Parts: sequence; structure tokens; C-alpha cells
Amino acid sequence: MERLETKGIGAPVAAPKGARSATEGAGAGATATVEVVAKARRRRFSAEYKARILREADACAGSGQIGALLRREGLYSSHLTTWRGHRARGALEALAVKKRGKKPARDARDRELARLARENARLRRKLAQAEAVIEVQKKLSEILGIPLDSPGRDESEE
Repeated sequence: MERLETKGIGAPVAAPKGARSATEGAGAGATATVEVVAKARRRRFSAEYKARILREADACAGSGQIGALLRREGLYSSHLTTWRGHRARGALEALAVKKRGKKPARDARDRELARLARENARLRRKLAQAEAVIEVQKKLSEILGIPLDSPGRDESEE
């Protein structure tokens, strides 16, 4: 008996002799169960877990052992790469789970410090601009031959 299979949309196509269907070897009435999660959740790994996996990966000597470890734990090779980089930069603290998202609000002291730093930078820019204007005025008065009063003299002293 020849089986017919469909390719995409359209008429059935004859399957090659000896080919098996997807459910043929699984037994009668076998269905594949696939769990579909409504919303994917980001996995979080503790620092101890990361350190344990890195120790196990470092202990792997034979060919394919790291792959077997990754399959057993459900991890990707990029996890190992990232965790090794974190470990090289700062040991266990770097492996700790970092909270994602918006950072917590700063306290009043931090806000005041930031405000004062901005004001200081603004005043420094303003001072540099004023000094540049004074230098231009000095050069202009020198070119025009206008004598400048000394900074210590006041008009009321004349």
C-alpha cells in the first residue's frame, strides 16, 4: 500500500518507498506532548549554582563532556562564556544575580549632590565666558588706545 503525503498546500504527493511517517514508529495513537508556556520567564541562576557549574566545566577533560554537562543542566555555551568572564573580573560577587530594570530612587543627599555638581559646572562655564569677554575688552581698549583704570581705583576717589 502506497502512502500519500502532502507538501505544503496542494495535492498529496507519493512518499518514497521505505519512508516512515512521523507517528509510525511511536505506536498506535501516540501523540507528542508539547508544553507551551503562556509567557516565557527569564531564568535566574544563583551565584553558588554558577560557581558549581563552572567548577564542573573546568573539571571536564574528555571530548563532549562539556556538551553533556550543558545538556544535562539545560544551559548554553554562552552562559559559560559570560560566567567565566564575570568570574575573571570579580569572583563570586560578579556571579550574583543582578536586578534588572529601573534603578531605585536616589535619596535626598544624592539628589542635592547632583544638583550642586550641575550648578558648579554651569557657573564654571559662565565664568570662562566672562573671562573671555574681559580679555576681548582689554585687547580692544589697547588697540583703540583707551586707558584702563586699575582694578583698585574707584571713581569716587578722583
